[in-house]
Amino acid sequence: MKKGFSTIMSAQFFSSLADNAVFIAAVELLRTGGAPEWQRAALVPMFALFYVVLAPFVGAFADALPKGKVMFISNTIKVAGCLMMLFGSHPLLSYAIVGLGAAAYSPAKYGILTELLPPSQLVKANGWIEGLTIASIILGAVLGGQLVGPHVAPHLLAFDVPLLSTGIDTAPEAAISVLVFVYVIAALFNLRIPRTEAPLVPMTGSALSMVRDFAGCNRRLWHDKLGQISLGTTTLFWGVAGNLRYLVLAWAAVALGYTTTQATSLQGVVAVGTALGAVAASMQMRLDRAVGVIPLGIALGLLTVLLNFVTNLWLAVPFLILLGAAGGYLVVPMNALLQHRGHNLMGAGRSIAVQNFNEQACILGLGAFYAGMSRFGLSTFIAITVFGLVVAGVMELIRRWHLRNCVEHRGEVERLLQIARSDDAH
Repeated sequence: MKKGFSTIMSAQFFSSLADNAVFIAAVELLRTGGAPEWQRAALVPMFALFYVVLAPFVGAFADALPKGKVMFISNTIKVAGCLMMLFGSHPLLSYAIVGLGAAAYSPAKYGILTELLPPSQLVKANGWIEGLTIASIILGAVLGGQLVGPHVAPHLLAFDVPLLSTGIDTAPEAAISVLVFVYVIAALFNLRIPRTEAPLVPMTGSALSMVRDFAGCNRRLWHDKLGQISLGTTTLFWGVAGNLRYLVLAWAAVALGYTTTQATSLQGVVAVGTALGAVAASMQMRLDRAVGVIPLGIALGLLTVLLNFVTNLWLAVPFLILLGAAGGYLVVPMNALLQHRGHNLMGAGRSIAVQNFNEQACILGLGAFYAGMSRFGLSTFIAITVFGLVVAGVMELIRRWHLRNCVEHRGEVERLLQIARSDDAH
Protein backbone atom coordinates (compact mmCIF):
# COMPACT_ATOMS: atom_id res chain seq x y z
CA MET A 1 0.00 0.00 0.00
CA LYS A 2 1.17 3.53 -0.76
CA LYS A 3 2.50 5.95 1.81
CA GLY A 4 -0.38 7.69 3.59
CA PHE A 5 -2.71 4.70 3.56
CA SER A 6 -1.97 3.94 7.23
CA THR A 7 -2.74 7.57 8.16
CA ILE A 8 -6.10 7.33 6.40
CA MET A 9 -6.81 4.09 8.25
CA SER A 10 -5.91 5.65 11.61
CA ALA A 11 -8.14 8.68 11.01
CA GLN A 12 -11.00 6.42 9.97
CA PHE A 13 -10.56 4.18 13.00
CA PHE A 14 -10.80 6.92 15.61
CA SER A 15 -13.63 8.77 13.87
CA SER A 16 -15.67 5.58 13.49
CA LEU A 17 -14.82 4.54 17.06
CA ALA A 18 -16.37 7.76 18.35
CA ASP A 19 -19.38 7.50 15.99
CA ASN A 20 -20.34 4.10 17.36
CA ALA A 21 -19.73 4.98 20.99
CA VAL A 22 -21.78 8.18 20.66
CA PHE A 23 -24.70 6.10 19.35
CA ILE A 24 -24.70 4.02 22.55
CA ALA A 25 -24.46 7.16 24.68
CA ALA A 26 -27.37 8.75 22.78
CA VAL A 27 -29.53 5.62 23.24
CA GLU A 28 -28.83 5.69 26.97
CA LEU A 29 -29.42 9.46 27.14
CA LEU A 30 -32.91 8.95 25.70
CA ARG A 31 -33.60 5.93 27.90
CA THR A 32 -32.60 7.62 31.16
CA GLY A 33 -34.56 10.70 30.09
CA GLY A 34 -37.74 8.64 29.82
CA ALA A 35 -38.08 8.85 26.02
CA PRO A 36 -40.31 6.20 24.36
CA GLU A 37 -38.74 3.20 22.64
CA TRP A 38 -39.52 4.46 19.14
CA GLN A 39 -37.35 7.56 19.70
CA ARG A 40 -34.38 5.34 20.47
CA ALA A 41 -35.03 3.41 17.25
CA ALA A 42 -35.32 6.76 15.43
CA LEU A 43 -31.67 7.58 16.19
CA VAL A 44 -30.62 5.41 13.24
CA PRO A 45 -32.67 7.23 10.56
CA MET A 46 -31.82 10.62 12.11
CA PHE A 47 -28.12 9.88 11.62
CA ALA A 48 -28.85 9.12 7.96
CA LEU A 49 -30.94 12.26 7.40
CA PHE A 50 -28.21 14.61 6.19
CA TYR A 51 -26.61 11.90 4.06
CA VAL A 52 -29.81 12.04 2.02
CA VAL A 53 -30.58 15.76 2.17
CA LEU A 54 -27.05 16.96 1.36
CA ALA A 55 -26.06 14.19 -1.05
CA PRO A 56 -26.00 16.54 -4.10
CA PHE A 57 -23.44 18.76 -2.37
CA VAL A 58 -21.09 16.64 -0.24
CA GLY A 59 -19.60 14.78 -3.21
CA ALA A 60 -18.80 18.01 -5.00
CA PHE A 61 -17.44 19.41 -1.73
CA ALA A 62 -15.16 16.38 -1.35
CA ASP A 63 -13.85 16.83 -4.91
CA ALA A 64 -13.30 20.59 -4.47
CA LEU A 65 -10.88 20.41 -1.51
CA PRO A 66 -8.03 18.10 -0.47
CA LYS A 67 -9.63 15.03 1.04
CA GLY A 68 -7.74 15.35 4.34
CA LYS A 69 -9.07 18.88 4.83
CA VAL A 70 -12.63 17.71 4.12
CA MET A 71 -12.25 14.97 6.74
CA PHE A 72 -10.93 17.48 9.29
CA ILE A 73 -13.90 19.82 8.76
CA SER A 74 -16.28 16.87 9.03
CA ASN A 75 -14.86 15.78 12.39
CA THR A 76 -15.29 19.34 13.66
CA ILE A 77 -19.00 19.14 12.79
CA LYS A 78 -19.27 15.86 14.71
CA VAL A 79 -17.78 17.55 17.77
CA ALA A 80 -20.40 20.30 17.44
CA GLY A 81 -23.17 17.66 17.49
CA CYS A 82 -21.74 16.15 20.68
CA LEU A 83 -21.55 19.55 22.34
CA MET A 84 -25.20 20.16 21.43
CA MET A 85 -26.15 17.02 23.38
CA LEU A 86 -24.16 18.23 26.36
CA PHE A 87 -25.79 21.67 26.34
CA GLY A 88 -29.40 20.52 26.27
CA SER A 89 -30.42 20.03 22.63
CA HIS A 90 -32.70 17.08 21.95
CA PRO A 91 -30.57 13.94 21.35
CA LEU A 92 -32.34 13.22 18.04
CA LEU A 93 -31.45 16.66 16.67
CA SER A 94 -27.91 16.57 18.08
CA TYR A 95 -27.26 13.09 16.68
CA ALA A 96 -28.50 14.31 13.30
CA ILE A 97 -25.71 16.93 13.39
CA VAL A 98 -23.18 14.18 14.10
CA GLY A 99 -24.67 12.49 11.03
CA LEU A 100 -24.11 15.71 9.07
CA GLY A 101 -20.40 15.47 9.83
CA ALA A 102 -20.38 11.81 8.83
CA ALA A 103 -22.17 12.63 5.56
CA ALA A 104 -19.42 15.07 4.62
CA TYR A 105 -16.70 12.67 5.83
CA SER A 106 -17.62 9.58 3.84
CA PRO A 107 -17.06 10.77 0.22
CA ALA A 108 -13.59 11.95 1.19
CA LYS A 109 -12.78 8.75 3.12
CA TYR A 110 -13.64 6.43 0.23
CA GLY A 111 -12.83 8.84 -2.58
CA ILE A 112 -9.20 9.16 -1.54
CA LEU A 113 -8.77 5.39 -1.96
CA THR A 114 -9.49 5.62 -5.70
CA GLU A 115 -7.10 8.59 -5.95
CA LEU A 116 -4.27 6.98 -3.97
CA LEU A 117 -4.45 3.34 -5.11
CA PRO A 118 -4.63 1.46 -8.45
CA PRO A 119 -7.79 -0.53 -9.29
CA SER A 120 -5.96 -3.81 -8.59
CA GLN A 121 -5.68 -2.86 -4.90
CA LEU A 122 -9.24 -1.60 -4.39
CA VAL A 123 -10.68 -4.89 -3.11
CA LYS A 124 -7.74 -5.31 -0.74
CA ALA A 125 -8.00 -1.68 0.41
CA ASN A 126 -11.74 -2.04 0.96
CA GLY A 127 -11.06 -5.18 2.97
CA TRP A 128 -8.67 -3.22 5.17
CA ILE A 129 -10.90 -0.19 5.60
CA GLU A 130 -14.03 -2.27 6.23
CA GLY A 131 -12.13 -4.57 8.58
CA LEU A 132 -10.75 -1.61 10.51
CA THR A 133 -14.17 0.03 10.52
CA ILE A 134 -15.61 -3.18 11.94
CA ALA A 135 -12.90 -3.20 14.61
CA SER A 136 -13.88 0.36 15.51
CA ILE A 137 -17.54 -0.71 15.65
CA ILE A 138 -16.64 -3.49 18.08
CA LEU A 139 -14.51 -1.28 20.28
CA GLY A 140 -16.86 1.69 19.89
CA ALA A 141 -19.84 -0.35 21.06
CA VAL A 142 -17.87 -1.74 23.99
CA LEU A 143 -16.42 1.70 24.80
CA GLY A 144 -19.83 3.36 24.70
CA GLY A 145 -21.37 0.62 26.83
CA GLN A 146 -18.63 0.84 29.44
CA LEU A 147 -18.66 4.64 29.56
CA VAL A 148 -22.37 4.64 30.45
CA GLY A 149 -22.11 1.52 32.64
CA PRO A 150 -21.94 1.26 36.44
CA HIS A 151 -18.17 0.66 36.64
CA VAL A 152 -16.75 3.58 34.63
CA ALA A 153 -19.48 6.26 34.75
CA PRO A 154 -19.19 7.00 38.51
CA HIS A 155 -15.46 7.72 38.10
CA LEU A 156 -16.14 10.08 35.19
CA LEU A 157 -18.84 11.89 37.12
CA ALA A 158 -16.56 12.21 40.15
CA PHE A 159 -13.99 14.09 38.08
CA ASP A 160 -14.22 17.85 38.73
CA VAL A 161 -12.66 20.75 36.87
CA PRO A 162 -11.55 23.38 39.42
CA LEU A 163 -13.53 26.65 39.33
CA LEU A 164 -15.68 25.36 36.46
CA SER A 165 -19.18 23.92 36.53
CA THR A 166 -19.55 21.68 33.48
CA GLY A 167 -23.21 20.79 34.03
CA ILE A 168 -22.38 17.13 33.29
CA ASP A 169 -24.32 15.10 35.85
CA THR A 170 -25.44 11.90 34.08
CA ALA A 171 -23.52 8.88 32.80
CA PRO A 172 -24.41 9.46 29.10
CA GLU A 173 -23.29 13.09 29.30
CA ALA A 174 -19.98 12.06 30.87
CA ALA A 175 -19.51 9.50 28.08
CA ILE A 176 -20.16 12.08 25.36
CA SER A 177 -17.66 14.51 26.91
CA VAL A 178 -14.95 11.82 26.71
CA LEU A 179 -15.83 10.99 23.10
CA VAL A 180 -15.29 14.59 22.03
CA PHE A 181 -11.59 14.00 22.66
CA VAL A 182 -11.63 10.85 20.48
CA TYR A 183 -12.90 12.99 17.60
CA VAL A 184 -10.02 15.40 18.28
CA ILE A 185 -7.54 12.52 17.88
CA ALA A 186 -9.14 11.64 14.54
CA ALA A 187 -8.87 15.28 13.46
CA LEU A 188 -5.13 15.30 14.20
CA PHE A 189 -4.66 12.32 11.88
CA ASN A 190 -6.76 14.11 9.24
CA LEU A 191 -4.21 16.93 9.17
CA ARG A 192 -1.47 14.45 8.22
CA ILE A 193 -3.26 12.82 5.28
CA PRO A 194 -1.14 13.43 2.15
CA ARG A 195 -2.37 15.48 -0.78
CA THR A 196 -2.82 13.25 -3.87
CA GLU A 197 -2.12 14.25 -7.46
CA ALA A 198 -5.81 14.07 -8.38
CA PRO A 199 -6.99 17.48 -9.68
CA LEU A 200 -9.48 19.42 -7.58
CA VAL A 201 -12.87 20.09 -9.14
CA PRO A 202 -14.23 23.47 -7.99
CA MET A 203 -17.82 23.72 -6.81
CA THR A 204 -19.36 25.89 -9.50
CA GLY A 205 -22.88 26.93 -10.40
CA SER A 206 -26.01 27.30 -8.34
CA ALA A 207 -27.45 24.85 -5.83
CA LEU A 208 -30.01 23.87 -8.46
CA SER A 209 -27.32 23.05 -10.99
CA MET A 210 -25.51 20.93 -8.37
CA VAL A 211 -28.74 19.04 -7.70
CA ARG A 212 -29.11 18.46 -11.44
CA ASP A 213 -25.49 17.30 -11.69
CA PHE A 214 -25.99 14.92 -8.78
CA ALA A 215 -29.24 13.60 -10.27
CA GLY A 216 -27.38 12.97 -13.53
CA CYS A 217 -24.61 11.07 -11.70
CA ASN A 218 -27.19 9.05 -9.80
CA ARG A 219 -29.05 8.24 -13.01
CA ARG A 220 -25.80 7.28 -14.78
CA LEU A 221 -24.87 4.79 -12.06
CA TRP A 222 -28.36 3.27 -11.90
CA HIS A 223 -28.36 2.80 -15.71
CA ASP A 224 -24.98 1.04 -15.75
CA LYS A 225 -25.60 -2.71 -15.96
CA LEU A 226 -23.07 -3.55 -13.24
CA GLY A 227 -23.38 -0.28 -11.35
CA GLN A 228 -27.10 -0.77 -10.77
CA ILE A 229 -26.65 -4.26 -9.32
CA SER A 230 -23.71 -3.38 -7.08
CA LEU A 231 -25.46 -0.18 -5.99
CA GLY A 232 -28.71 -2.01 -5.24
CA THR A 233 -26.88 -4.69 -3.26
CA THR A 234 -24.69 -2.37 -1.19
CA THR A 235 -27.66 -0.05 -0.63
CA LEU A 236 -29.71 -2.84 0.89
CA PHE A 237 -26.78 -4.22 2.89
CA TRP A 238 -26.08 -0.89 4.55
CA GLY A 239 -29.78 -0.41 5.19
CA VAL A 240 -29.69 -3.66 7.15
CA ALA A 241 -26.31 -3.07 8.81
CA GLY A 242 -27.21 0.44 9.91
CA ASN A 243 -30.40 -0.71 11.59
CA LEU A 244 -28.90 -3.88 13.08
CA ARG A 245 -27.07 -1.59 15.50
CA TYR A 246 -30.38 -0.90 17.20
CA LEU A 247 -32.14 -4.19 16.38
CA VAL A 248 -29.51 -6.12 18.33
CA LEU A 249 -30.01 -3.85 21.36
CA ALA A 250 -33.79 -4.23 21.17
CA TRP A 251 -33.63 -8.00 20.63
CA ALA A 252 -31.14 -8.53 23.47
CA ALA A 253 -33.39 -6.60 25.86
CA VAL A 254 -36.46 -8.80 25.23
CA ALA A 255 -34.81 -12.16 24.41
CA LEU A 256 -31.97 -12.13 26.93
CA GLY A 257 -33.04 -9.45 29.41
CA TYR A 258 -29.86 -7.46 28.79
CA THR A 259 -29.20 -3.84 29.73
CA THR A 260 -27.74 -1.40 27.18
CA THR A 261 -24.23 -1.95 28.55
CA GLN A 262 -24.55 -5.75 28.32
CA ALA A 263 -26.10 -5.68 24.85
CA THR A 264 -23.28 -3.59 23.37
CA SER A 265 -21.01 -6.62 23.61
CA LEU A 266 -23.37 -8.46 21.24
CA GLN A 267 -23.06 -5.61 18.74
CA GLY A 268 -19.36 -6.33 18.93
CA VAL A 269 -19.98 -10.01 18.19
CA VAL A 270 -21.83 -9.12 14.97
CA ALA A 271 -18.96 -6.84 14.05
CA VAL A 272 -16.43 -9.64 14.62
CA GLY A 273 -18.33 -11.80 12.15
CA THR A 274 -18.49 -8.95 9.64
CA ALA A 275 -14.74 -8.41 9.96
CA LEU A 276 -14.08 -12.12 9.36
CA GLY A 277 -16.30 -12.08 6.30
CA ALA A 278 -14.70 -8.87 5.01
CA VAL A 279 -11.16 -10.22 5.39
CA ALA A 280 -12.09 -13.53 3.71
CA ALA A 281 -13.67 -11.69 0.80
CA SER A 282 -10.67 -9.37 0.37
CA MET A 283 -8.41 -12.44 0.10
CA GLN A 284 -10.61 -14.58 -2.16
CA MET A 285 -12.74 -12.33 -4.35
CA ARG A 286 -11.95 -10.40 -7.55
CA LEU A 287 -13.84 -7.52 -9.14
CA ASP A 288 -15.14 -9.57 -12.06
CA ARG A 289 -16.55 -12.22 -9.69
CA ALA A 290 -18.23 -9.81 -7.26
CA VAL A 291 -21.78 -10.44 -8.50
CA GLY A 292 -21.50 -14.06 -7.34
CA VAL A 293 -22.10 -13.03 -3.71
CA ILE A 294 -25.64 -11.70 -4.30
CA PRO A 295 -27.40 -14.78 -2.75
CA LEU A 296 -25.73 -13.91 0.56
CA GLY A 297 -28.02 -10.88 0.70
CA ILE A 298 -31.07 -13.14 0.75
CA ALA A 299 -29.46 -15.21 3.51
CA LEU A 300 -28.83 -12.01 5.47
CA GLY A 301 -32.55 -11.23 5.56
CA LEU A 302 -33.54 -14.76 6.54
CA LEU A 303 -30.88 -14.91 9.28
CA THR A 304 -32.34 -11.70 10.71
CA VAL A 305 -35.72 -13.44 11.00
CA LEU A 306 -34.12 -16.49 12.66
CA LEU A 307 -32.66 -14.17 15.31
CA ASN A 308 -36.07 -14.31 17.00
CA PHE A 309 -35.54 -17.98 17.85
CA VAL A 310 -32.23 -17.38 19.66
CA THR A 311 -32.90 -17.14 23.40
CA ASN A 312 -29.60 -17.95 25.11
CA LEU A 313 -26.10 -16.52 24.96
CA TRP A 314 -24.34 -19.73 23.91
CA LEU A 315 -26.40 -19.92 20.74
CA ALA A 316 -26.45 -16.14 20.23
CA VAL A 317 -22.68 -15.71 19.89
CA PRO A 318 -22.05 -18.12 16.96
CA PHE A 319 -25.31 -17.08 15.32
CA LEU A 320 -24.42 -13.38 15.42
CA ILE A 321 -20.94 -14.15 14.08
CA LEU A 322 -22.55 -16.02 11.16
CA LEU A 323 -24.94 -13.12 10.56
CA GLY A 324 -22.09 -10.64 10.48
CA ALA A 325 -19.86 -12.85 8.29
CA ALA A 326 -22.55 -13.13 5.62
CA GLY A 327 -22.77 -9.35 5.47
CA GLY A 328 -19.01 -8.80 5.45
CA TYR A 329 -18.41 -11.28 2.64
CA LEU A 330 -21.24 -9.67 0.66
CA VAL A 331 -20.28 -6.01 0.96
CA VAL A 332 -16.52 -5.95 0.27
CA PRO A 333 -16.51 -7.18 -3.36
CA MET A 334 -19.75 -5.39 -4.21
CA ASN A 335 -18.44 -2.16 -2.69
CA ALA A 336 -15.20 -2.45 -4.67
CA LEU A 337 -17.13 -3.11 -7.89
CA LEU A 338 -19.34 -0.11 -7.22
CA GLN A 339 -16.33 2.13 -6.58
CA HIS A 340 -14.72 0.87 -9.77
CA ARG A 341 -17.77 1.61 -11.90
CA GLY A 342 -18.37 4.95 -10.21
CA HIS A 343 -14.76 6.05 -10.69
CA ASN A 344 -14.99 5.20 -14.39
CA LEU A 345 -18.28 7.04 -14.84
CA MET A 346 -17.70 10.20 -12.74
CA GLY A 347 -15.40 11.76 -10.10
CA ALA A 348 -14.54 9.71 -7.04
CA GLY A 349 -16.21 12.08 -4.59
CA ARG A 350 -19.39 12.30 -6.66
CA SER A 351 -19.66 8.53 -7.10
CA ILE A 352 -19.26 7.97 -3.35
CA ALA A 353 -21.85 10.68 -2.65
CA VAL A 354 -24.30 8.87 -4.95
CA GLN A 355 -23.54 5.63 -3.15
CA ASN A 356 -24.02 7.28 0.25
CA PHE A 357 -27.29 8.88 -0.83
CA ASN A 358 -28.80 5.56 -1.82
CA GLU A 359 -27.40 3.60 1.11
CA GLN A 360 -28.37 6.18 3.71
CA ALA A 361 -31.80 6.61 2.11
CA CYS A 362 -32.22 2.87 2.66
CA ILE A 363 -31.06 3.19 6.28
CA LEU A 364 -33.47 6.09 6.69
CA GLY A 365 -36.35 4.19 5.07
CA LEU A 366 -35.79 0.90 6.88
CA GLY A 367 -35.13 2.72 10.16
CA ALA A 368 -38.33 4.75 9.84
CA PHE A 369 -40.16 1.54 8.91
CA TYR A 370 -38.89 -0.26 12.05
CA ALA A 371 -39.46 2.78 14.30
CA GLY A 372 -42.98 3.08 12.87
CA MET A 373 -43.73 -0.55 13.70
CA SER A 374 -42.54 0.11 17.27
CA ARG A 375 -44.53 3.34 17.45
CA PHE A 376 -47.75 1.52 16.53
CA GLY A 377 -47.31 -1.22 19.10
CA LEU A 378 -45.78 -4.17 17.24
CA SER A 379 -43.60 -6.30 19.47
CA THR A 380 -39.84 -6.44 18.90
CA PHE A 381 -40.09 -10.03 17.64
CA ILE A 382 -42.78 -9.26 15.07
CA ALA A 383 -41.01 -6.09 13.92
CA ILE A 384 -37.72 -7.98 13.40
CA THR A 385 -39.55 -10.72 11.46
CA VAL A 386 -41.20 -8.25 9.08
CA PHE A 387 -37.91 -6.37 8.71
CA GLY A 388 -35.98 -9.53 7.75
CA LEU A 389 -38.60 -10.77 5.28
CA VAL A 390 -38.64 -7.41 3.51
CA VAL A 391 -34.84 -7.50 3.17
CA ALA A 392 -34.81 -11.08 1.81
CA GLY A 393 -37.59 -10.26 -0.65
CA VAL A 394 -35.89 -7.15 -2.04
CA MET A 395 -32.56 -8.97 -2.41
CA GLU A 396 -34.31 -11.74 -4.37
CA LEU A 397 -35.63 -9.05 -6.73
CA ILE A 398 -32.07 -7.75 -7.19
CA ARG A 399 -30.85 -11.27 -7.98
CA ARG A 400 -33.54 -11.66 -10.66
CA TRP A 401 -32.69 -8.21 -12.00
CA HIS A 402 -29.06 -9.27 -12.53
CA LEU A 403 -30.10 -12.52 -14.21
CA ARG A 404 -32.32 -10.58 -16.59
CA ASN A 405 -29.42 -8.24 -17.39
CA CYS A 406 -27.24 -11.26 -18.19
CA VAL A 407 -29.89 -12.51 -20.64
CA GLU A 408 -31.04 -9.24 -22.23
CA HIS A 409 -27.74 -7.31 -22.13
CA ARG A 410 -25.20 -10.12 -22.21
CA GLY A 411 -22.75 -8.26 -24.44
CA GLU A 412 -22.68 -5.14 -22.29
CA VAL A 413 -22.37 -7.09 -19.05
CA GLU A 414 -19.49 -9.16 -20.46
CA ARG A 415 -17.75 -5.99 -21.69
CA LEU A 416 -17.99 -4.34 -18.26
CA LEU A 417 -16.75 -7.49 -16.51
CA GLN A 418 -13.84 -7.60 -18.97
CA ILE A 419 -12.93 -4.00 -18.03
CA ALA A 420 -13.01 -4.95 -14.35
CA ARG A 421 -10.94 -8.07 -15.06
CA SER A 422 -8.37 -6.05 -17.03
CA ASP A 423 -8.06 -3.30 -14.39
CA ASP A 424 -7.83 -5.88 -11.62
CA ALA A 425 -4.93 -7.57 -13.41
CA HIS A 426 -3.01 -4.31 -13.48
